[in-house]
Amino acid sequence: MSEQEAETLEVLYQDEYLVAVNKPSGLLVHRSMIDRNETRFALQIVRNQVGQHVYPLHRLDKPTSGVLLFGLSSDVARMAGTQFAENRVEKSYLAVVRGYAPEAGVIDHALKEELDKIADKRAKQDKPAQEALSEFTRLATVELPVAIERYPQSRYSLVGVQPKTGRKHQVRRHMKHIAHPIIGDAKHGKGVHNRYFAEHFDAGRLLLHCQSMSIEHPVTGKYLELTAPMDDVFIKLFERFGWQNQIKL
Repeated sequence: MSEQEAETLEVLYQDEYLVAVNKPSGLLVHRSMIDRNETRFALQIVRNQVGQHVYPLHRLDKPTSGVLLFGLSSDVARMAGTQFAENRVEKSYLAVVRGYAPEAGVIDHALKEELDKIADKRAKQDKPAQEALSEFTRLATVELPVAIERYPQSRYSLVGVQPKTGRKHQVRRHMKHIAHPIIGDAKHGKGVHNRYFAEHFDAGRLLLHCQSMSIEHPVTGKYLELTAPMDDVFIKLFERFGWQNQIKL
């Protein structure tokens, strides 16, 4: 048995119709033109783990961790997909961001679709910006006595974000829009902060985690609340910043 076949992911929920796993940061959901050299994919790992074909119901960026839901048949995937398309699935993310974020707010900022030069080369290039809405709450803050930019101290916040629409990179782009980019975001964040966290806190990943997802079971109609534990990078940061009492680990 190869290493890839032996690899498994933490199962958060499973029945004869659905399986939800906790996707680690750095794992692609499925094969992509963007990462041609990547050999590990959540779809194949879960397929081997449950012994049957699986159908991803939504996107989760490679560097983002957390709840990832699959259907176990194309019919179930189609039924569940309707809820995602109609924005009826509730998702809650945890993010560590630069600066002291406002206590709470709504980000109503339309997003133009980000097209990848390789994967999206046939896509229409001039599509108008799409409505995008996110709600957020500041959960905790920390001030470090280090001058990373022009200030003698550096401030960060832990925020909970609930995207109400499902645009590509929505949480990452919305937090950048309000000038509180997520730490570890190579595309939308600030390299000097990303490097500091990687070098001093061993936190070289995007600090974005899909902590929970609520969805109506497409077959039984039962309301499912799926929750994914945080990885060691998040847990150690929380302990270091004194955030472990702010939120359930």
